[in-house]
Amino acid sequence: MFSFGKKEEAELAEVFDQRRPSNVEAMNQQHRKSVSNRGLTGASALTVKQSIFPITLVTILFFLWGFAYGLLDVLNAKFQNSLGITAAKAGGLQGAYFGAYLIGPPTYSGWIVRKSGYRWTFITGLCIYGVGALMFWPSAVYRSFGGFCGSLFIVGSGLSTLETSANPFIATCGPPRLSEFRLEISQSFQAIGSVMAPLLASRVFFKETDPTDLSNVQWTYLGIAAFVFLLAVVFYFAPIPEVTDADMALQAEQCSGLTGYVDKPLKKQFKLFFGVAAQFCYVGAQVGVAAQFIKYSVESANISDAAGSDRYAIGQGLFAIGRFAAAGLMMVMKPRWVLLAFMTGVMIFICASMGVKGEGGVAMLSLVLFFESCVFPTIFTLSIRGLGRHTKRGSSWIVAAVSGGALFPSLTGLVADHKGYHIAMCVPLIGFAVAFAFPVYLNTLCAQELDGFRETKIGYHDEDGLAIGDIKHEERRASLVHEEKGVSPVEKQISY
Repeated sequence: MFSFGKKEEAELAEVFDQRRPSNVEAMNQQHRKSVSNRGLTGASALTVKQSIFPITLVTILFFLWGFAYGLLDVLNAKFQNSLGITAAKAGGLQGAYFGAYLIGPPTYSGWIVRKSGYRWTFITGLCIYGVGALMFWPSAVYRSFGGFCGSLFIVGSGLSTLETSANPFIATCGPPRLSEFRLEISQSFQAIGSVMAPLLASRVFFKETDPTDLSNVQWTYLGIAAFVFLLAVVFYFAPIPEVTDADMALQAEQCSGLTGYVDKPLKKQFKLFFGVAAQFCYVGAQVGVAAQFIKYSVESANISDAAGSDRYAIGQGLFAIGRFAAAGLMMVMKPRWVLLAFMTGVMIFICASMGVKGEGGVAMLSLVLFFESCVFPTIFTLSIRGLGRHTKRGSSWIVAAVSGGALFPSLTGLVADHKGYHIAMCVPLIGFAVAFAFPVYLNTLCAQELDGFRETKIGYHDEDGLAIGDIKHEERRASLVHEEKGVSPVEKQISY
């Protein structure tokens, strides 16, 4: 398990024996062929200005899978009405979607990102996503529920491949001290996609259609497929810098004075393992709450399904607002504090939702969605802090933890069938409790390491306009030291 993909990771001695390219070279090199994960590209010291365009482009991907996830619940209800299937069977859609995360990131997705680099992983993920979207057409024509599950599994495979590359790319593309902020902002647009999807579905895609008619499902996914394939072409030509594990190893060593970083084998990266467990339980709990929100609202406030859907839309809006709010807080507060504060809010309001009835209970569960907002991206970035040459492999494991979404909803639904939806919230509560232990662990045992990365100035400009941490900056600094001693850099090299 620990050795899978190891040969694509550079040894520390190998990193320092290489020629170090500059960050300008990292931006100018298009890398349209595969990139060795063991080689330096110069991307370890990218500035904010250099990273803005590639991050903006990748942020479009976050919106895409937020939109796909937002459509999932709508399609779930549509299939139930159109095919006359039970709610339990319709839950197979979520199992197919999230089950793909368990397979892809630890195997082929993680291998592609280490073997070929971010660009080709983006393109591969988009192509798989596009194929899955096209498969919805014959599934709708033949009204095959199994076909829909298979199509959604392929879509989930494509999106998990995109997440395997997009999350670590956003986290590592630019100054390391802004890592949590970048991923939080990018994932805020994923939340917007999740809000927009059900609104468009109800007002555009499925407006005034026969409840048994699936033709609009066909055209919806055909449009998505066309857009996704076009985006794959854009990613082929776009200037995307490649951040390799060798670059991350170099960056971790440069920060070691502040963080206390020491290179360790993957099997001793205990913070990563705790992060994977926390992410698995958190995502499972989050999806469990989302899957039962409407039925909970109906039970709690004695309202219709349509009114419950409106309450859920408000909750999703709060989720999107929460992500932008958390990103703002991270500019003035340490991310580990923000994560602890938001997880505390989740724990308080999920407990309250179990005891409060009426519209008050719906309000409590809506506030759970607000405080959930920052948890996934912050667990991700804090878990990969200090992984160095293991960054890509560790990232793929955290993305695989999204598969928790395939387990918790069915367990929550099972309890709801026997005890009601208020008591059923105890299942997400257990998942949230495990996730809550992670920021407690970070704030007590990992504070120095995490704060050191936040204090580093790598990727920022010095008084001469050079990027700190870049080879040009270090050559300039060495030159000044030699001049102070009355020795030219050339003479200094000769004297050795």
